[in-house]
Amino acid sequence: MKIGLLEDEVEQARNLSASLVEKGHACEFFHTGQSFLYAVTHNSYDLLIMDWQLPDMEGTDALRAVRKELNWKIPVIFLTQRDSEEDIITALEAGADDYLVKPARIGELVARISALSRRASSEEEEKDDLIVQGPFSIDLHARTISCHGEPLTLTDKDFDLAVFMFQNVGRLLSRNHLLERVWGVSTEINTRTVDTHVSRLRRKLGVNPENGFRIKTIYQHGYRLETVTR
Repeated sequence: MKIGLLEDEVEQARNLSASLVEKGHACEFFHTGQSFLYAVTHNSYDLLIMDWQLPDMEGTDALRAVRKELNWKIPVIFLTQRDSEEDIITALEAGADDYLVKPARIGELVARISALSRRASSEEEEKDDLIVQGPFSIDLHARTISCHGEPLTLTDKDFDLAVFMFQNVGRLLSRNHLLERVWGVSTEINTRTVDTHVSRLRRKLGVNPENGFRIKTIYQHGYRLETVTR
C-alpha cells in the first residue's frame, strides 16, 4: 500500500515512515500542508496519515481540501497529540476515517491501516456490476462496455484500464499506480506501456467532449479522467 504521511516533525516523520516500510508499505512524508496537497494532486496514494498541527495550516483544513476540492475518496487516519472528544469529533466530521493519539504504537497503526484497507476493498466488491457514466455503460460481470448503446470492442487489459479509470473519475492516476492496479506489477514493465494503452483507450472509447469526458495528461505524473461540461 502506498501511504502519504503529513507530519511536521521531521524526525517523527522519518521514524514512522521507516516503520511502515518495514511492515511492507511504501511511504512518502511531507512537512507542510501545501506540499502535501500538491503531492496528492499529482500522485496516487492508497491511504493518508495526517497530523493536525502544521506550520502553514491546520490538518483539518488540509483534509477538507482533499475531500471537497480534490473530490475523491481515500482512507484517512488522523494521528495527533490532540485527544479531546471535541477534537476527535471535529476531525471525523472533516472527513477522517480513524483517529489515533500520539505517540503511535506501530502495531496498532498497522492494524488500523489493514482494517481500513479491508473496508475499502469490501465496499468496492459490493458495488453494482453496472457502471454508468454519461453515455458509457460498463457491465463488470459480462466484461462489456458500450457507448450510446453501441457495444465497443476492447482487449482484456483495455477493459480493465477503462473500468479503473471510470471508477476514479476526477482522480489523478500516476503511471506507476496504474501499473500496480491494472497490470498487477510495480515497475517491471516500461511505463510507456501505460501511455500506449491510454492513447488506444481514448480512440476506442471515443473519450472526447462530445461524449462528456476527456482523459487529461498530467505532465510527468499520469492521467485523469475528467467530466466535460458543454
